[in-house]
Amino acid sequence: MKFAAVLAAAVSLAAVSNAFAADTPPPPPGPQWLKADGDRIVDETGAPVILRGMGLGGWMLQEGYMLRLSKLGQEHVIRGKIAALVGPEREAAIHTAWLDNHTTKADIDYMAAAGFNSVRLPMHYALLTLPADQEPVPGADTWKEDGFRRIDDLLAWTKAAGMHLILDLHAAPGGQGNDLAISDRDPSKPSLWESPENQRKTIALWKKLAERYRDEPAIAAYDVLNEPNWDFDKPAMKNGCGDEKQDLLWDFQRRITAAIRQVDQRHLVIIEGNCWGNNYKGMGKRWDGNMALSFHKYWNRNDEAALEPFLKLRSETGLPLWLGESGENSNVWFADAIRLVEGHGIGWAFWPLKKIGFNQPLQVEVGPDYDAVVATLTGEAKTPVSADKAYAVLMRLASHDVRFENNTAHPDVVDAMLRQPHDATPRPFKPHKITAKGATIAAVDYDLGVIGKAYWDKDAANYHVATGGERTLWNNGRTGRNDGVDIAPGGKSVTDFTAGEWLRYTVTADRAGTYDVKIQGQGPMTVSANAGAPVRTGGAVTLLAGTNVLILKSDGAAEVTSVTLTPLR
Repeated sequence: MKFAAVLAAAVSLAAVSNAFAADTPPPPPGPQWLKADGDRIVDETGAPVILRGMGLGGWMLQEGYMLRLSKLGQEHVIRGKIAALVGPEREAAIHTAWLDNHTTKADIDYMAAAGFNSVRLPMHYALLTLPADQEPVPGADTWKEDGFRRIDDLLAWTKAAGMHLILDLHAAPGGQGNDLAISDRDPSKPSLWESPENQRKTIALWKKLAERYRDEPAIAAYDVLNEPNWDFDKPAMKNGCGDEKQDLLWDFQRRITAAIRQVDQRHLVIIEGNCWGNNYKGMGKRWDGNMALSFHKYWNRNDEAALEPFLKLRSETGLPLWLGESGENSNVWFADAIRLVEGHGIGWAFWPLKKIGFNQPLQVEVGPDYDAVVATLTGEAKTPVSADKAYAVLMRLASHDVRFENNTAHPDVVDAMLRQPHDATPRPFKPHKITAKGATIAAVDYDLGVIGKAYWDKDAANYHVATGGERTLWNNGRTGRNDGVDIAPGGKSVTDFTAGEWLRYTVTADRAGTYDVKIQGQGPMTVSANAGAPVRTGGAVTLLAGTNVLILKSDGAAEVTSVTLTPLR
């Protein structure tokens, strides 16, 4: 750092210290109150805050795709199928075990240690109150203390970890959109927008939440209604992307805000537009002094043009922006998206922390027995599993497989979210030490880092919303790491290794010397060391004592398992 920069930093720190000494004491350690200050979110000292978080999708609201049950879709359909197979009492036990084990303090501590500073909690209203048509007294609200207790527990964990918690109503009474699984909507019943009673209950729920948490600075904000996708003006559109006025949407969110402010004047209120959070037409002027706007971003380009409509919205409204949901893509896409929004002072919450799948920080591992249960539930099994077998498998998922200590962590995903947006240098994925006897390096253990620095692959992300085409698989094997590198099922080899693609490995040699090269795999490939001449199997490379860089490159269609280096005597 140059002297001028050091001096400026020292002056800045001194100014902060003097300000606290002259005026009020600094806030105590731990999460501080957040608020909107102009078009930025700031803490109690007035410093801008960039929220970096993950959404706990799949915990309090299950979506079929996270469980390999996309064909069933909504949570109530999934639970109904399970109950029909194993019985209602055993289904209820499975669901309770899921709630008990999906997210625990260990998950939150992991997030904090990785560098995340916030958590977004998608809530299902039915964990907190009865559906309107099940209330013993019409128009009344029965509150479920168990659901609130679970939020209390999560809040205690996030506070202990020094993190903020954002409460997100993901499933409102009746459901808020035509994308049914998102809000567990039953289309045979009145939606949120078709039922004044569902609207009243939603408002009452937010008032109840605000009463309970009004004195908690560790709660960053109330995200009042996730991803509305409803046609208010143009019914043929189905998801509200072409609507212009949307009077009911904006009036309803004003009513929620007013109810919150009756009991809580301090917490930041976050609203979302139509069309999965992105259509803000007709919103008009801000209606509260402490509010922010959320937008969601999936499968489009990570360029200024993609962000421009929201930057314009921020300029026109004077309100802060927050990327409340994004993800389900490759490491390249993650790093590019986060670099883009943070460059404009915008925080984010990616989705989700864990699921059955590989492209998020934690992966829930399941075996073939689970696949057989899935086939039974979806009606695709040639030989359906028995009720007892299904119960055992699903209870294992809910009480064992989903727990943090049994998840597979993906450090490459975390690195793409928290380091790579600001640091493009490659780093070792695993330590590779070349001893006097040599060493074998697994092909899948190439360096961590951005594309073009740690590896090169032709298919690196899914941009199907921008291209209008089909979804692109970046890792064809859908296993192991979340880069463009194709890793075969089983995670032991790199496949679809086509001409021009390459992988970098940082290795440490105990001593300098010449080493024989053996590439385990099929197809034309070469290895080079320290920018030296590339060699094939049977050739030799020269290593220095200490750190060296190897490049494994494909010269055609290939698959590779490992590279072995053996010292020549």
